[in-house]
Amino acid sequence: MPRFLTALPVYNEVAHVSAVLDEVLRHTSDVLVVDDGSTDGTSPLLAARIERQGDVRVIRHPRNQGYGAALATAFREALAGPWDGLVTIDCDGQHQPRLIPDFVAAAAPTAIPRADIVSGSRYLRRFPGDSEPPAARRRINAEITAEINQRLGLRLTDAFCGFKSYTRRALERLHVTETGYAMPLELWVQAAAAGLDVVELPVPLVYLDLARSFGGSLDDAATRLAYYRCVLDRAEAAVAAAAPGNAT
Repeated sequence: MPRFLTALPVYNEVAHVSAVLDEVLRHTSDVLVVDDGSTDGTSPLLAARIERQGDVRVIRHPRNQGYGAALATAFREALAGPWDGLVTIDCDGQHQPRLIPDFVAAAAPTAIPRADIVSGSRYLRRFPGDSEPPAARRRINAEITAEINQRLGLRLTDAFCGFKSYTRRALERLHVTETGYAMPLELWVQAAAAGLDVVELPVPLVYLDLARSFGGSLDDAATRLAYYRCVLDRAEAAVAAAAPGNAT
């Protein structure tokens, strides 16, 4: 089995982080927490855990930079180490750490079908006890997923799930700069441009924070949808500008 680092982007998750880490460590021993400038007690809790148990590694951003920035840090750390790849899993209790070995296995060199990126999908199939997603969030996910498929020739069912695994080959070809929740959209544009193979794995649909804030004006669904389309446009423009024939 290849050796993958498992990384958790964390921001103000004092209520969940200890239990989630305990469960993650049941399924992998190589764990990185990227504390994205937490201010709610998460940081001292992690510091105490390191002193007491030393079972995870923590990188702390001095200030909150955003979900995408936390994942970019995880990408760099995975590439800087001896890892064959990276698993990313959220720390809010919505993902099931027991599936980590499945994500690693699906990205192994011997896996069929071959995958550079294995992406969780909450909509590929139903699980007993699945949540009912908030209507606006489900609608935006469906619209953006369909638009990504149309623009990029992908066959995704869930553009935004944070439970993923990446091979080293994929990490070497991804150079994300989007710091917020729209980071996956830039990722899909770059993945398609690099010809990376994408496979989805079904994961349970669990919503624990129905009122999660996306930050300021992005809490308005129409504004968020327009912003996501701008991110897609910007990412496609950046890829086109970087193409060999367009180098200046």
